[in-house]
Amino acid sequence: MASARRRGALLVALSTSALTCIISPANAQSEAPAPAQAPVPQQATIDTTEIIVTARRRSETLQSTPVAITAINTAMLENKAAVNIGDLQGTAPGLLITQQNSGAQAANISIRGLTYADVEKSQTPTVGVVVDGVTIGTNTGQLQDAFDIAQIEVLRGPQGTLFGANTIGGVINITRTKPTMEPGVKAEFTYGRWNTWAGKAIVNYGDGETWGIKGWYFHNESDGFYYNAIRDTRAGGSKGDSYGASLLFEPTGSGFDAQLSVENVVQSFEPVVSNLTNSTEMFCGLIPANECNRNNTTDLYTVFTLPAKSKYRAPNATLQMNYDLGAVKLSSITGWRHSKEKQTQDFDGSSTDLYYVDRRQKYTQWSQELRAAGNLFTGFDYVVGAYYFHSKYDLTQWTRFFGFDPSVPPMEFDQNAQTNLGKTTSYAFFGDFNWAFADKWRLSFGGRWSHDNKKLTNSFARDGLIGSGDANFTKFTPKIGIDYRPSNDVMLYASWSRGYRSGGFSPRAATADTASTPFQPETVDAYEIGAKLAAFDKKLEINLAGYISDYKDMQQNLTVPGGPLGNQTITGNVPGGALIKGIEMDATLRVTPRLTITASSAYMKSHFRNFVTDGAYNGLIVPFDYSANRLIYAPKFTGSVNADYTVPTSFGKVVATAGWRHISPYDEQISQASLTPVTDASGTVTEVIVNGNDPRVRTTTQDLVDASLTVNFDIDDKEAYVRFFGRNLLNEKTTTHAFTVAGLFSFGMALEPRTYGATIGVKF
Repeated sequence: MASARRRGALLVALSTSALTCIISPANAQSEAPAPAQAPVPQQATIDTTEIIVTARRRSETLQSTPVAITAINTAMLENKAAVNIGDLQGTAPGLLITQQNSGAQAANISIRGLTYADVEKSQTPTVGVVVDGVTIGTNTGQLQDAFDIAQIEVLRGPQGTLFGANTIGGVINITRTKPTMEPGVKAEFTYGRWNTWAGKAIVNYGDGETWGIKGWYFHNESDGFYYNAIRDTRAGGSKGDSYGASLLFEPTGSGFDAQLSVENVVQSFEPVVSNLTNSTEMFCGLIPANECNRNNTTDLYTVFTLPAKSKYRAPNATLQMNYDLGAVKLSSITGWRHSKEKQTQDFDGSSTDLYYVDRRQKYTQWSQELRAAGNLFTGFDYVVGAYYFHSKYDLTQWTRFFGFDPSVPPMEFDQNAQTNLGKTTSYAFFGDFNWAFADKWRLSFGGRWSHDNKKLTNSFARDGLIGSGDANFTKFTPKIGIDYRPSNDVMLYASWSRGYRSGGFSPRAATADTASTPFQPETVDAYEIGAKLAAFDKKLEINLAGYISDYKDMQQNLTVPGGPLGNQTITGNVPGGALIKGIEMDATLRVTPRLTITASSAYMKSHFRNFVTDGAYNGLIVPFDYSANRLIYAPKFTGSVNADYTVPTSFGKVVATAGWRHISPYDEQISQASLTPVTDASGTVTEVIVNGNDPRVRTTTQDLVDASLTVNFDIDDKEAYVRFFGRNLLNEKTTTHAFTVAGLFSFGMALEPRTYGATIGVKF
């Protein structure tokens, strides 16, 4: 009996060889979010009251843009000494950004409850991260450094008519600073808790008129905030370097500009997980008693994992060109990104060698976007464009399952490693139009035609080809909206848009049929109404939005029969989908020229509709009903308040900031808390009701308090500063990612605890 259970467990584990990054799923861990593009703030200000954004590929004031955009001040990231964009979490309504260490720079991003937390490169992100106009094609690489940022825009809702890649949930649009064309230097050094330190430097040079060059270097390392009780040492350490150069060319009077940026990102870190296995799971009987039945708060920070290492290298290049012909402006964005990863990881989270993997993969993407923008006639403007994207990747994973001997490398233990070879080719045409058809009224409309080709080959080293697939997906997604401006201080708007996420093939399929059968695209119909209000000479600005997202054909990871071990994990569609409703607010109050208060809040209500899929119960495959489960990364309420106070001094100025972010509990995986079988008159189980997600994958309520004090010194034409900062000052402890594995074991990753430090810097 024990050996049968062990064989079954082995099959599940091997058939989910991508376990390393899943956060989703129905019977075996699945989760399907949807991407879209959401408005984000840009940080270029005309004066103290006007913020200019380019979320719609036009330069507009934030308050005149008829979409849900939150303007996030990038100075906030500097004041927190933030290492990456994860510190944006909770600052924009409905925005979550958490880290997953199953891949380098891997992020779980959710906007308005739409997310997809899977690092497999055959899967498309639901929320797009766009850096200098180039979309990052996988969840790996999305957790961008919070360094040298000129502006960030967070766009909520489908945005397929304006950005190159199609995203169904939202977009985080990041723009790095341009070369200044003048000699200049910015450098700083930060030291903080956990022996964390960072050095940053940006050097500019140019002729002041037609050309400029910028070089940068960023180094960051830490001993990590985990403690490994087996090795009696700090764990989760990391080290990263980012360096590159950008050349800007703007011939005077030509209307032409070109910017070429080349960068390399090199990272190494120790991927550790916290043990969440309990007595209901098989591995609990194989590990020391003190490593089982641990809590998902304070216990997270003590780990028992075997040594592991991740190495990541990701060079990239971007060429942006613009040519202003007067009547029309032409733009071209060419992007290339490549990554190479080598990662070992002890996923069972215990000192016993039960589930250890070695993953090697390469990924390359090319993209080209062409746009034309202008005015057809007075009151009618347009943006039209075409987009091309191509990516390819290969992944090989060796698994040491029930090895009980850490000295044997996974590549020697596993003679039947699983390999994926995948390709994606996409092209699209899109247009977005504004027509001021009457006084104070404007109609916005547009659409996108997308075509995607997905190819995936799945095989084992010894058993050979499992199967391969090649499929095409085509979709037209429209958008329409209307806005009314009774005065300069009031704008009302309403819109409908459809988001689309391509289908594809399952990287964990274990039979020829499932490996060659594609899962289908998913769509979201997003309905939104909003208001943007200003009062007291724009000292107070309030933006309100209400929305309904109708999520159809949701992609989820499902457990079905088949494969050498009897079952397998594939990606499938849940036709019932989900319904998500919410209201959002963000506001700015300029109390005095020295004191500014910003606030945001979001209330969201969501539920699955007819989420039924096959699952295994007592050796039989029967329908499992997950309709009562919560959507993942979909907190009911988020809110934030931030205050900035500036005091002029005889030597410069002092800036004090304090912020509070509240995030209600949310689930991180579709899983099983308990099961209720439904039987017919003969006693045969006809259906199983899943009574919610496992409570171990639910976060606690988070009240995150951050503060900083910056003292600026003006020394002739130079500026020096000293900053003292603290993050998570209330020392909240919970998971950022948690996962249960088919009755075998469970693991999680922890929120950074209370952290503090100081920064010194200089600019000239």
